[in-house]
Order: sequence, then structure tokens, then C-alpha cells
Amino acid sequence: MDEHDDMLSHHGEDDLPGGGSAGKYPNATMRLLLERSSCRSYTDERIPADIMKLILEAGVHAPTGGNLQPYSIIKIENKTTNKKLEKLCGEQPWIGSAAANLLFCIDWRRSRRWAELECAPFTAFHSFRHFWISFQDTIIAAQNICTAADAMGLGSVYIGTVVDRLKEVRDLFKLPKGVFPVVLLCLGYPTRRPAPKKKLGVQAVVHDEVYREMTDEELLGAYENKYPNAGGEITEERLATLEKVCREAHGVEFAEKCLQTVKDRGKISMSQKYFGLHYVANEMPRGNEEFLNMVREMGFGWFWKYEPDVK
Repeated sequence: MDEHDDMLSHHGEDDLPGGGSAGKYPNATMRLLLERSSCRSYTDERIPADIMKLILEAGVHAPTGGNLQPYSIIKIENKTTNKKLEKLCGEQPWIGSAAANLLFCIDWRRSRRWAELECAPFTAFHSFRHFWISFQDTIIAAQNICTAADAMGLGSVYIGTVVDRLKEVRDLFKLPKGVFPVVLLCLGYPTRRPAPKKKLGVQAVVHDEVYREMTDEELLGAYENKYPNAGGEITEERLATLEKVCREAHGVEFAEKCLQTVKDRGKISMSQKYFGLHYVANEMPRGNEEFLNMVREMGFGWFWKYEPDVK
């Protein structure tokens, strides 16, 4: 098991059609989609230019609202730059060792320049609707590239922590106003192909016609199937962290209740590990105002009242 896969190390081969047997898939595409896994260990082999071009073509041919393609992709193959990016994004070594990193950005600057050159009205910088669709379009393009890369024998992993370093990422890649980084994708030839992870099944995720609330037993059973016997060992340090997070997020009474459930269970549950020790609930909402100010500084007014630019 990859030492960095601790949080999501639950293999799911048995949950795949035919238990993951290649002969049970109707075609190679379905096998690729069902067995895809994040890769965090790469060889030193470079990605040939023709392969990279083909993968990028798959991205720009992704579906997009109005066929506007409001995104740009920064392709980073320079090792020095990738090492800087590794440090910026929380010392994740696979960023620095990847053959290439792709930074996917919402880009309304290009569209605005097009509109200006043809004397067309343009307010996408101030429209939440445009933000909502362009965010989707950017992620869809990224996923097309992710699938294409895997299909060509590469490994890949998404990095979301660029959002924690917006100013530094903007400066490193000289992003002008109107270009907003969304997600990073590491690409490279894997030293080994990680096993797929267990997922919540269709019965837990798909709702027929209308939303159906799962019973407590169904919900807990679904997560127990996804994370069998998972969680965290109890240590004084973890208990202290969990207590602090719970107290700051929900108060003393909740913190006491949480620690009591840990002691009664004899381990830290997977949800407590996620939201109490990893994506810590007391810190994740902090900095919202700073984040929004950075959004505005980068040229977007999505979350503020729109004032027409009338001269």
C-alpha cells in the first residue's frame, strides 16, 4: 500500500462487475472507468509530445455550456517549477515527480477579449450563472483528460489544494485577471497501478425519480461496506486534536459526546477521522472572507451585487 494512501486505502476489486475480472466488462472503456484509481508514484519517463497532444485534444473536446470553453490549461513540465508547485500544495511529492502537471483554470478573460474585439456586451465576470457553468465545464475538461491519460497508460491524481494558495499560484503562472485556478492534475507513467478503492454503491447514491432519505441503518451500512473495519487507532494526540476540533466547531457538550463514542467503540471512526483529524471541521470554514476577497482581486464579482458598467 502506498504510504500516502492512508485516508483512502480501501480496495474495491470485489465490488466491480465480475469481481474486477477483465472478461466480465462489455468493453475496454467500461473497464477503464470502473478500475480507475489515483496514482501517486511515477517513473522518470517523459510523456511523448504526440501522446500529450492527444490527451489534451480529448480535454478540449469535452462538452461545455454553449460550446464556449471558458477554461484554460497550464501545462507544466519544467521540473523546477513542479518542485515549487509541490511545496506550495502541501509538500505532496507526487507533484514534483510527475512528468507533467496540468493546472485547469476558469478563463473568461479570453472570452471578454473576443467580445471586446467584436463589440459584444459581456458581463460573465459578474454572473453567478456563468461561474456555475464555467466551473462545471472546467472540471469536465479535466476529467476527459484524466480518462484519456489513463487510457494511454498513464497514471493521474487530482490535487485540490491549489485553492489554498491562490495568490502564489496566480503569481507563479502569471495568471491575469479573469483567470482563476480550479484544480491540478498530475500525470506520469506509474511505477505500479494502484488497486481501485471501494465506493458507495449505486443503491446508496442513485435515487429513483425523487430523493429518498436512507434509514440510519442503511446509511451506516453503506459506509461500513465502503470502509470495512476502517478508522483510526486511539492515541492521546488524536484524542486531543479531536476534542479541540469538536469543541471549536460545535461546543463542549458535543466534544464530550464525540470522545465518549470513541471510547465506547474502542477506535476513531472513519467519519471522525475525516472530519475531525483530516478535513478538520473547525478550520475548513475559516478564511471564507479572505477567499472571496481573493476571488474579487482576481477579477471576478460573482458573489456581489452587479453594477452595470455604463459610461
